[in-house]
Amino acid sequence: MKIQERTGAGAGAGRSAAPAQQSVGDRLPSPPRERKPALAALAVLLILLGALGATMLVLRAGDRVEAIQVTADVKAGDSISEDNIKVVMVNDDSGADFVPWEQRAGLMKLQAKSTIYKGTVVVGQMFAKKSAMEQGKATVGVSLKEGQYPAGLGEGDNVAVYRVGTRASSTDQGSSSGSSGSSGADNSLLVERAVVESAPASGGDGISGTNKAYTLTVDAADAPAVAQAASAGEVALVLVPGK
Repeated sequence: MKIQERTGAGAGAGRSAAPAQQSVGDRLPSPPRERKPALAALAVLLILLGALGATMLVLRAGDRVEAIQVTADVKAGDSISEDNIKVVMVNDDSGADFVPWEQRAGLMKLQAKSTIYKGTVVVGQMFAKKSAMEQGKATVGVSLKEGQYPAGLGEGDNVAVYRVGTRASSTDQGSSSGSSGSSGADNSLLVERAVVESAPASGGDGISGTNKAYTLTVDAADAPAVAQAASAGEVALVLVPGK
């Protein structure tokens, strides 16, 4: 009898334990985890500091500076403008005389010595001061002996340029046959009006012997003929009134 009661009691205990096990599975929802905004902000800050540090290392590696690059060909004698340049980063320790971007306004007042091609980062040696010479003009140097220039000729004077000598005389004689002598003289005129750009100081400054050097500004179309006559020593200057 006692054994049966125990067995029955054990069975009853087993039946009563089943509901208890089921109740354990029905757990209450756990509370949400506590967020820590301070830690998130710190993480973002560390990321930003890392990116900034990497950027600074790259920049400091070559001491990079802002320079000027042309975006179109710049011909000799032309100037740059806001339309044909852009800013680029270059290494300042390269040894090249790069023109800083902030100096571009001053560079626009200069002219290119030779053609600067698209994509070139400009350096100071590529530019020079703008010439005061007018478009379509040229300068020619002449070496003159006494009698080929008027006394007292100086800078700013206006002169007519003639070709003299054997070649000029033979040309005049051929062209003046059947015409007056004055017609032949007119044919030796090379330039009706030229401007003396530079002249020797009074009292000397000749280049050899009694020769004196003058620089004349003439029309570009007349420059070859004057240079040819000057190389042959067949140039004479005549002072004419200014305009």
